[in-house]
Amino acid sequence: MFLRTESLSQFIRFYPVVSLLILIHALVFIATSIPGGTGWNVLLSLAGINGLISEGEYWRLVTPIFAHADLWHVLFNTFSLVLFAPALERLLGSFQFIVVYMLAGIIANVATWMLQPPDYLSVGASGAIFGLFGLYGAIWLIYKQAAPMEIRQVMVPVIVISVVMTFFGSNINITAHLAGLAAGIFIGLFIFQQRRRE
Repeated sequence: MFLRTESLSQFIRFYPVVSLLILIHALVFIATSIPGGTGWNVLLSLAGINGLISEGEYWRLVTPIFAHADLWHVLFNTFSLVLFAPALERLLGSFQFIVVYMLAGIIANVATWMLQPPDYLSVGASGAIFGLFGLYGAIWLIYKQAAPMEIRQVMVPVIVISVVMTFFGSNINITAHLAGLAAGIFIGLFIFQQRRRE
């Protein structure tokens, strides 16, 4: 699970959506790192700024999912994708995986918009990634010991990383983390209960 054995070309072929998300993370981070103020302007154009969302810039409920504040931020979220997302893309299929990922991220950003003050600014894929953590939780709730071994092996690391990411960092959007987690659990319960009935 944590020691990937695929070559780069195999990883891209097996997990095309995860690979695309990693590429987007890298490209957006490069764009937001351009010196001379340009990078900062790019970041501001993508960020979830609550006051601007309220004025009708609703794309800001989506674009923050792909932007990150600094190198540590983008590396941590991208590393989380590499560790935890491939098993879910394989389990759900690429289309359903990206739908769930984006939906969790958008729900997290909507919650941030609704619950945080107008001057609040947020960026990062953490809400969407916590949606993936919620999916793992839903799988565990439904299947428990019948869950695939790869899923069961990941549960303790998911719990540990969730707690660390939410409560032991600075400038953490706890609202997005909790909303993304809840979205992932509820979406996962719906998906996997439907699968059990089929």
